Amino acid sequence: MERVSLPGGIEFSRIVYGMWRVGDDADTSPDHIRAKIDACLEQGITTIDQADIYGGYIAEALLGSCLKAHKGLRDQLEIVTKCDIVAPVGRYADARVKYYDTSAAHIRASIDASLRDMGIDHIDLLLIHRPDPLMDHHETGAALDAAVASGKVRAVGVSNFRPWDWKLLQSAMTTPLATNQIELSLGEHSAFTNGDLAHLQQTAVSPMAWSPLGGGALMSADRPVLDRIAAENGVDRAAVAVAWLLAHPARILPVMGTNTLSRIRTFSDAFKVSMDRQTWFELYTEALGREVA
Repeated sequence: MERVSLPGGIEFSRIVYGMWRVGDDADTSPDHIRAKIDACLEQGITTIDQADIYGGYIAEALLGSCLKAHKGLRDQLEIVTKCDIVAPVGRYADARVKYYDTSAAHIRASIDASLRDMGIDHIDLLLIHRPDPLMDHHETGAALDAAVASGKVRAVGVSNFRPWDWKLLQSAMTTPLATNQIELSLGEHSAFTNGDLAHLQQTAVSPMAWSPLGGGALMSADRPVLDRIAAENGVDRAAVAVAWLLAHPARILPVMGTNTLSRIRTFSDAFKVSMDRQTWFELYTEALGREVA
């Protein structure tokens, strides 16, 4: 599995396993979660994506139970998590409304809660989950710098930020932002033309892509070109959709989320797909519903 170096001295597997839905599985036992992680490790996928809010603030603890039960597993992984979304559920059940909190106090408390729930001594990458209209970039930036300086976090980044959000936060920091995790897929491809990817390429930062299969929609939509290319390469639709992202020069890191072991075992099939420029544009044309101008 190819590996990608990000600002901040961290290195991730090119494909990332996302645990957004780990709490939705019928089996959330440490052994079953270990089986999913093992299926990733067998392919060289070592990077795990989490967030404090996933599963109503329980997903990190589920991973933590697995890491506690299987000593030494944490040392084989890079763990990404996120903070700043406060939803009226779980630990924030008394909140009157769903909101964002990028205050220093909230960031510090979120880091400590994530470390406690996962039973780990550091987070490899912490992301601000959503842009906060009330963000004081000086306060937020200083809090992220302090998190890295403390050793609790190795690197920091953002998620769902636009270029101007990124520039604002980075202007108040000494630590380089390591990535921006954005929605990218054959179903949501606006980042290819709206400046989001161009900005990251200009700053030599590899983006992470959430929902690379369009939330599963790509698996059921009428996509004859996608099916033809899958058949030609002896893989399924998912592998082609991911290969389309991998082919981009921005060095996108797709975050794959599923609870099905058989599907996890095929993540690396994306590297079997031959993706030349015309094939890429065939898929893009189908996604656009028209030929390019």
